[in-house]
Amino acid sequence: MENQIKGVNQKTTDRIKCGSDNAIQAAGNAILYGGVIVYPTDTLYGFGVDARNETAIKRLKIIKGRSTPLSVIAPNPSTVLSWADITYEDWETVKQYLRGPTTIILPVKKGIVHPSILGEGKTLGIRIPAHPFGPDLCEKLGFPITTTSVNRTGETPINNPDVIVAEFDGEFDLLIDDGPLPESIGSTIYKLEKSKLKVIRS
Repeated sequence: MENQIKGVNQKTTDRIKCGSDNAIQAAGNAILYGGVIVYPTDTLYGFGVDARNETAIKRLKIIKGRSTPLSVIAPNPSTVLSWADITYEDWETVKQYLRGPTTIILPVKKGIVHPSILGEGKTLGIRIPAHPFGPDLCEKLGFPITTTSVNRTGETPINNPDVIVAEFDGEFDLLIDDGPLPESIGSTIYKLEKSKLKVIRS
């Protein structure tokens, strides 16, 4: 049976090398038009959409077969501070961990992302990968994009661009190709609870 999601686009996924001069521009255009991209991080390839766009979020959740909350990329710590609904004392704790292969779940202010990707208590997973592509893209766009592993829910994340295209061709719009990434289980996840960081996934 023809994959139903492929009918949304009726095209083959575009593919651009991560180091290309127009990679950020192309990814930004795709995001702004409500598209779904795949881009590299310091752990895994991630699916990215405008984290404020309900239609794009629904499309991403269909691709993954997922209904649970989603995390986002931030460009820098000061932006995270502007999004977070926490005390300055809690921020002093959080900012020490907000780097590299780490996601931190925090309460956030209204309007930062669409409510459909928030967790209990209006919380949001946020990370700033060491790989510059996601943060640079968010800096250019001025709003958060989602970051979630490239796989069907319950299956192993795919870190090889050729395999990603073979599995998902036509279901998303643009692949930012940085070659095969090392195997990884993804970022360590912390959640801020009562002014302390609790490990959710290590």
